[in-house]
Amino acid sequence: MSISFPLGTIRETAHRHDDDLLSAGLGLAGLRAPPAAFADAAAPTPAELRRRAIQTAWLGIADLSPTGGYGTVYGAIPKVEGREYQTFARTAGATQPHRVLAQIPDGFDANARCLIVTASSGSRGIYGAISFAGAWGLAHGCAVAYTDKGAGSGYFDTATRSGVALDGTRAEAGTAELEFAPADHSGDAGIAVKHAHSTDNPEAHWGEHLLQAAQFGLAMLDRAFPAQAPFTPQNTRIIAVGLSNGGGAVLRAAGIDAAAWLDGVVAVEPNIFTPQIDGVRARPLYDYGTEAALLAPCVLLDARFDEVRGALARLPGNNIATWTARCASLRAAGMLDANEPKAQAAEALARLRAGGWEDAALATAASTTAYDMWRAFGATYASAYTRSTVGSMPGGFRFSALGADFAPRATTAAERAAWWSDASGIPPGNGVFITEAAPGNGADPTWKGLVTGRELWTGADAAARRLRESVQATQARLPRAELPIFLVHGAADGLVPAAFTSDAYLAWLRANGRDAAYWRVEHAQHFDAFLAWPGFGERYVPMMAYAYAALDKMYAHVVHGKPLAAGATPEPQPRGAGALEAGHLALR
Repeated sequence: MSISFPLGTIRETAHRHDDDLLSAGLGLAGLRAPPAAFADAAAPTPAELRRRAIQTAWLGIADLSPTGGYGTVYGAIPKVEGREYQTFARTAGATQPHRVLAQIPDGFDANARCLIVTASSGSRGIYGAISFAGAWGLAHGCAVAYTDKGAGSGYFDTATRSGVALDGTRAEAGTAELEFAPADHSGDAGIAVKHAHSTDNPEAHWGEHLLQAAQFGLAMLDRAFPAQAPFTPQNTRIIAVGLSNGGGAVLRAAGIDAAAWLDGVVAVEPNIFTPQIDGVRARPLYDYGTEAALLAPCVLLDARFDEVRGALARLPGNNIATWTARCASLRAAGMLDANEPKAQAAEALARLRAGGWEDAALATAASTTAYDMWRAFGATYASAYTRSTVGSMPGGFRFSALGADFAPRATTAAERAAWWSDASGIPPGNGVFITEAAPGNGADPTWKGLVTGRELWTGADAAARRLRESVQATQARLPRAELPIFLVHGAADGLVPAAFTSDAYLAWLRANGRDAAYWRVEHAQHFDAFLAWPGFGERYVPMMAYAYAALDKMYAHVVHGKPLAAGATPEPQPRGAGALEAGHLALR
């Protein structure tokens, strides 16, 4: 099948014997182990980087802890040998590429052609969906095509003018094709991240990224099996699957799939923004995220969060004093009327509830607040939506390495070398921190930057209008009426609340003569990886188990014509202090 969009060099690698497609030879035990050290920390090999990138992707998404049930109650990590093909692709008008990858197992059945196409969750690198799409697809003999959807961990260091080459190693701009090389910066402007600094508003093109990955996957099947070519949407079943931002990407692709390439869509915890309809609260992440960034720390003082607050107080910078200071900042800014902290917390909670937040989601949103994720998302998305270049992020934000005095410093070769394999695509993390040009001081140091981010949503200046226009460009479009769609969402998701996303998307579909199967899973939150932490696994069930089950149902529907319905599933039960058992999930 021919490629109809610009591509860079295609890199082909084989993965067999002590290596494989799904775990780079690590298996479940190896994935659970600490990351293997690079032989030369400043110059790791492509194979070392790939192994670490796959391990990081698994550990960032799945709960692989011994009591979590992965590999015994649900899921598996079989050894799947095969080939990988990857390149840099571009959507029309984009200044920066997105990385695409095709994994083609040796056991691919050309007589039962199946391609799983996916996009990374969050802002992760190219392997960001391997624990979901790869684990299911490769185990079922399907090829799997991935896109980083214009984000990823190909960080560019402006001081050394170095970025990430196709094989994951570092290279200076002008010496190799790079995953990301910003055009507009002068001198040392800090660390540039593609999601934040591409100036392309990549989220507006997630659907295109996914369909290009599907086309790339088909073309690489032609290359891998020339005797059975061509592989086309007409003779190959294509199922789009994604989690979180990846779930949003597959729903966005469904809305622009005019040629009917997709045979089915499974979207788990999708970050999706739909047009408003009467009686439904559809809200984009930037809106509810910047709201929660301001109000949620104060809400933690409310008695409803006593149990959560006790666990979070063990984290640095999380204590009664910091939450009380936020309440005081809100009161001083005229955002709250109450004078006492407890009353202020109750008032802040009432405001969030009035905006559509549910208590189950707020309980887990507390962890998002405690780990400063709202500020991380706000800084990155504000820059992306305003199409800001590195060095000119809204609010004076900057991504930098920091010294012992918390002042920006030069990065080391070892730090730069590990970004592609280890980073999540959104700072802070892996030695990259968020700094502000004029940070606040006193008891609430992040207040000023968070207010600036919120004002970009509520304000009327040019930057605010540009941001809202960019958000509007991310709205979903209606899929064709006959396209099978399966939604899966945790009722306790505190990062991408179901009320604003999957619930709203389903209501919008039905208001327009369409439908979808839907599991709204009780006692499930956003991050399965968090279930390994004290206090999480005891209270929540793993979303990945339901994601795999939904894919089973979609495949049975697409391939065997079985009815697609979520079915009446008994309420699952958290595992408590013991290990997860099949009965906890109540799947059937």
